[in-house]
Amino acid sequence: MSSPSTRRNSCRGVVRGSRASSECHVRRRGSSCSYFSSGAQPGDFSVRLSQPIFTITLRFLLAIDLWLSKRLGVCACEESPCGSIRPLVRLVEFSGHVIPWLIGTVYTLLRGESVAEQEIMLNLALALMLDLLLVRVVKTLVRRRMPAQNRSDILSNFFVERYSFPSGHATRAAMCARFLLAQLVDTASMWVLVVGWAALVSLSWLLLARHYVTDVGFGLAMGYCQYSLVERLWVTWDCLQDLLLM
Repeated sequence: MSSPSTRRNSCRGVVRGSRASSECHVRRRGSSCSYFSSGAQPGDFSVRLSQPIFTITLRFLLAIDLWLSKRLGVCACEESPCGSIRPLVRLVEFSGHVIPWLIGTVYTLLRGESVAEQEIMLNLALALMLDLLLVRVVKTLVRRRMPAQNRSDILSNFFVERYSFPSGHATRAAMCARFLLAQLVDTASMWVLVVGWAALVSLSWLLLARHYVTDVGFGLAMGYCQYSLVERLWVTWDCLQDLLLM
């Protein structure tokens, strides 16, 4: 027969084993929807009084950026608080992707009925390619890692890039919105529709935890300024014909 002390020790071992297994199970469940990289832990933003004031301020702002981005990522996966509307948010996200914009622009350019319409579509296509180039250059220079994506999200593996700063969707949304407002939109209702679309596209990447808040904010400002460059480099239809003849 086993002694009472042996029984107590065995019971304690069973309880400890069950606690460890339950903790492991909870960790596994929590890790399935961890959408921010493990490299951006709160401890990374610890500061020392001996550091320069610029470094302290930068780390403080980055900590706020990380906290706010995590609070907004309510559609990061199906288990998120607003995971039920994730398909709708992803549809809004796809509306700002460069592929449908390029396809629609080239189709309208080829099927244009007037020279003025073809000229606008030509410059829109050039603006989209300019946006891709500038965003790629900035991302390569900054090299800020994107938040970790849900591994079960197959489409994200094809369309989501490695670097996040700035948000390409935000730059494209701001640039295209300003382009449309300047060239095509002539009513107040269309103005509200275009601006609302640009805001929703930018917000969708925060809700899906694709970007940080600073990525989207800088992307909107960068895209807004890009249209000024497009206006300066505007290519007229006659100028294009002269270049082709040369």
